[in-house]
Amino acid sequence: MGGNQTWITDVTLLGFQVGPALEILLCGFFSVLYTLTLLGNGLIFGIICLESKLHTPMYFFLSHLAIVDMSYASNNVPKMLMNLVNKKSAISFVSCIMQTFLYLAFAHIECLILVVMSYDRYVAICRPLHYNVLMSWRVCTVLAMASWVFSFFLALVHVVLILRLPFCGPHEINHFFCEILSVLKLACADTRLNQVVIFAACIFILVGPLCLVLVSYSRILAAILRIQSGEGRRKAFSTCSSHLCVVGLFFGSAIVMYMAPKSRHPEEQQKVLSLFYSLFNPMLNPLIYSLRNMEVKGALRRALTKDRLM
Repeated sequence: MGGNQTWITDVTLLGFQVGPALEILLCGFFSVLYTLTLLGNGLIFGIICLESKLHTPMYFFLSHLAIVDMSYASNNVPKMLMNLVNKKSAISFVSCIMQTFLYLAFAHIECLILVVMSYDRYVAICRPLHYNVLMSWRVCTVLAMASWVFSFFLALVHVVLILRLPFCGPHEINHFFCEILSVLKLACADTRLNQVVIFAACIFILVGPLCLVLVSYSRILAAILRIQSGEGRRKAFSTCSSHLCVVGLFFGSAIVMYMAPKSRHPEEQQKVLSLFYSLFNPMLNPLIYSLRNMEVKGALRRALTKDRLM
């Protein structure tokens, strides 16, 4: 390292480089989406906690997904909204690294929770007689806790590899939050090891889980087609199709962002794809599960009816 290099203490998030009028419009639009994200996922979590009929493994994992989505959005969106209304868009380097750490941790947790949910559906449909044993509350708790612990550990590995690098400028990140690829551009040293670890992590946390999900659902589809009852097939398809919608949105945007060849405007592409992670996916998840799930809609209907009677 050269003697003229200095460590940065804060960075500027360039965000969306648009005019003042469009900034206000975007701020209002994203504020509505963020509010819907918190309300939707909070409602799903509350219904699962209050409705005894939803105290099953599938909804146990869905409650974890709701927590992750609220945390994921809250890690990135509030700072983005502040930067849209405030001309000063600086963030301390320590806060930036913490934002990167939480972003990675919650993204990893969502991947693993979605895989566990697909396994739960596979056992429920393909091995129903063994369901209570294979998906006991002890097993569900271990799977959920392992997903959280492993995800935070993997995120910590990324952060440790980042902190070994010297950061000497420029002090600007062309993003609306401290996304890991954008943060690495601040380093004034070779980041090939970081890039290799990120790619390896994508194989392990994206491609691997996606393959497991696809294998599970191929087995599920074969089992559904063997169901004699039309009502049974409809219910199974309804539950599984909602999960596949979430999986497609999340894994699709993630793989395009981190594993697809870069376009001519990779930074702008990253911003748009990051919005799916930070805002659109967390907002759509409760809508997909509630609109396509009869049990959730029934629980919500009973809760609203109970409130009216009281």
